[in-house]
Amino acid sequence: MFLKKKIIKSTSNYWDNICNLKKAIENADAIMIGAGAGLSTSAGLEYSGKRFFDHFSDFADKYGLQDMYSAGFYPFETLEEYWAYWSRHIMLNRYLADIGKPYADLLSLVKDKDYFILTTNVDHCFQRVGFDKQRLFYTQGDYGLWQCSKACHQKTYDNEKQVTEMVIQQENMKIPSDLVPYCPYCGAPMTMNLRIDGTFVQDEGWYYASNRYNDFLKRHENLKVLYLELGVGGNTPVIIKYPFWSMTSKNRNAVYACINYQEAFCPPQIEKQSICIQADIAKVLRDLQADK
Repeated sequence: MFLKKKIIKSTSNYWDNICNLKKAIENADAIMIGAGAGLSTSAGLEYSGKRFFDHFSDFADKYGLQDMYSAGFYPFETLEEYWAYWSRHIMLNRYLADIGKPYADLLSLVKDKDYFILTTNVDHCFQRVGFDKQRLFYTQGDYGLWQCSKACHQKTYDNEKQVTEMVIQQENMKIPSDLVPYCPYCGAPMTMNLRIDGTFVQDEGWYYASNRYNDFLKRHENLKVLYLELGVGGNTPVIIKYPFWSMTSKNRNAVYACINYQEAFCPPQIEKQSICIQADIAKVLRDLQADK
């Protein structure tokens, strides 16, 4: 059981921490990466500010929406309007987004190591930059997939072709009615394959990835494992943060590294095994590359 008290790690020893993290990467038998939204934000995939208003000013003017995250939960009046918003959102963040250098830097750091990635991100940046699909577990879904809104069957559907048509053909914040997708089994409207409630579909690919993740953990028990946490916030700590703490505490050979722009911390029980760097992830990954 971990104490609720947080140990905040100062950035005053930044370069010492960079040096220690370099050594941890070099000495690790395996690297278990846990990636949250902060990594994509550092790579430029901002969901608010100029990037939001450049692409969704019409939705902002009509409904007062201020960012892509909250807009995704807005109860639009019609499916035509719902998919006008979501098709733009998907296209911008899944198919057209510049991935950003942090992902490339991370790949350069770990490509020759035995690594696995557990991520709550749904933007597909890892695969697009070249990470091995067999070493990835997207726990929360994928912008590139649809599912039945009633989850009447456990299957997902690639959406790139339909989303492209929705973006091209939409007018006045609506798509043509004949482009609205419906479930081929029960006829209910399709929806995003994102874990927002109990209807989230875990398809065959999801379970394959889950099994590969668990197998990776079992194969490296008690070895020199670096648990590298990147940009994980407090929304879903039970997926990455808490398991990483627990696995580190049970393995005296393990190192836990937390890189977070807003708050990097660890529980007292694993303080001596931890490297916490409160800084921009892009800068940290760039500095880790120096003299590599």
